[in-house]
Amino acid sequence: MVIELTPSFEVIDARFRKLALPHVHVEKLYTGCRWAEGPAWFPAGRYLVWSDIPNDRMMRWDETDGSVSVFRQPAMNTNGHTVDLQGRLVSCEHRGRCVSRTEHDGSRTVLASHFEGKRLNSPNDVIVKSDGSIWFSDPSYGIDSDYEGDASPSEQGAQRVYRLDPVSFALTVVADDFVQPNGLAFSPDESLLYIADTGATHVKGGPHHVRKFRVDAKGTLTGGEVFATCPVGLYDGFRVDVHGNLWLSAGDGVHCHASDGALLGKVLIPETVSNVCFGGAKRNRLFICGTTSLYSVYLNTRGAGR
Repeated sequence: MVIELTPSFEVIDARFRKLALPHVHVEKLYTGCRWAEGPAWFPAGRYLVWSDIPNDRMMRWDETDGSVSVFRQPAMNTNGHTVDLQGRLVSCEHRGRCVSRTEHDGSRTVLASHFEGKRLNSPNDVIVKSDGSIWFSDPSYGIDSDYEGDASPSEQGAQRVYRLDPVSFALTVVADDFVQPNGLAFSPDESLLYIADTGATHVKGGPHHVRKFRVDAKGTLTGGEVFATCPVGLYDGFRVDVHGNLWLSAGDGVHCHASDGALLGKVLIPETVSNVCFGGAKRNRLFICGTTSLYSVYLNTRGAGR
């Protein structure tokens, strides 16, 4: 069920007109969250799972009838989610301070909870590469207060981005020069990794941008130059389409940046947006988590990767 339609797009660069269809509108699918985050699409079941972090629950939206139900509660204050190569849910848990996987039988497997013998901070966003490796950010948001997790001092003493090997399950640091690493996504050919830094939440005048890294065959990152800086709020979670465009959550909606860094346009949302993912039968439907609500919009492009 669609709750309402809203004005949808702001065109900044003419290239955006090929991506945003003029007769298409943003749809509000659900409202009633405290902080909606981390959408993940399951094509076989035609449903979406997302987090309502402060309410300690995960929600489920069914494409077949528009119904919404509680997928899991309590939910360890989960934040970001993705789907692995076998169709299993991979989740970042604030309260669990780990990355976990929901098996096909519904059981929970902890994939990563410690690095060098110390607990992780509060894994935030997660992606899976085509080789099965799992990449995730580990800022401090889930241990900063009791609102989205359990207030606790950091054992790591740093906020990093990690890679989990799909065979050995060894955890390695791939980036450690962030204030608060957040959303992350690969380019369509996986030669680039984009990582958001939302450090402005903790440092006055701090970063509110996305950085771009080159990825070699061993998973080593180089570069790290600033790709785009958010003009309204923070660039938080995001995904990339098949043309290499980035669809980034921001304070006034979703910003679309071309692979050359240019801001092409915006999907206008009346709430601060936290994260997005592509879904639907053709992967041309962008699902958007705004502060209290779940939205979607059809685009003239498709999501890359998972």
